[in-house]
Amino acid sequence: MKKIRDFKEGDRIRDVYLVKEVKNGTTAKGSPYLTVVLQDNTGMMEGKFWDVKEEDRQLIQTGRLVNFSFEVLMYNKNLQIRINKAMPADMSQVSMDDYVIVSQQSEEKRRSDVAGFISSIHNPVYHQLTQGMIDYVGDLYFTFPAASRIHHNYMGGLSEHSLSMTQMAEEVCRHYPQLNRDLLISATLIHDVGKTAEMSGAVTTEYTLEGRLEGHISLANGWLNEVAAKLHLEDKEETVLLHHMILSHHGHYEYGSPVLPMLIEAEALSLIDNLDARMNTLKQALDAVQPGNWTTKLFALENRQFYKPKG
Repeated sequence: MKKIRDFKEGDRIRDVYLVKEVKNGTTAKGSPYLTVVLQDNTGMMEGKFWDVKEEDRQLIQTGRLVNFSFEVLMYNKNLQIRINKAMPADMSQVSMDDYVIVSQQSEEKRRSDVAGFISSIHNPVYHQLTQGMIDYVGDLYFTFPAASRIHHNYMGGLSEHSLSMTQMAEEVCRHYPQLNRDLLISATLIHDVGKTAEMSGAVTTEYTLEGRLEGHISLANGWLNEVAAKLHLEDKEETVLLHHMILSHHGHYEYGSPVLPMLIEAEALSLIDNLDARMNTLKQALDAVQPGNWTTKLFALENRQFYKPKG
């Protein structure tokens, strides 16, 4: 099996790949086509399937392994796939390990780091609430992605993103001692736990009905109510402040936060979250291009393209 990271212009390939995403389209002349994102454990690549038939639509479904025949082309200085044929995969000949992208940090290391940060929270209320929220979602915290496609969109991405933010928060607190470290560390660890219900799974992630109608911010805020009540901490000021951190962490109404940051720690949280998400988005985009070339337009970064220097 040729890995996606090794694709080169002119390659003609026939093999099994995971359908990460599929969208229907229609040409200006009214002909149907599909935009398909293929995935293996080294990356993803977008492709087009022109003049698609109904049986192809039925076969090419998100989360399914499909045997594709395609060519690798250069389009706008980026590699793209042109699919010629799709066939059912012989499932006896494939292993899901070949198709699942996982965090480069081991789950054991992520679990150890999370436990270490929780143990460093001195305020007993923040300590109990943070541990309670991690316990509430259990193993899903360490297996789920942080998003379906934009950033940390792979198995283990949720805890990787949360830990990266927590590590940054530690440095920010050293630089700005006016910040309440325990509050900020607690919030970086648990702000996104609602994504374990907002999304459908750890491999081919789609948004659930609950996720679409409520969103991870509302879900996590509700769970914090449950955890606080169980611990008899619902009337503590720390609980109210942690609620605010969850509710405001997107920083803007138009980004989904029902309230704007009104604590210095909440302002820091939203900035750290945005920075980590953008850096991961850029890393993935730049990893996919050769030096001296530009990324595709990145929707999450105002549709900008980024140049990868030769040196």
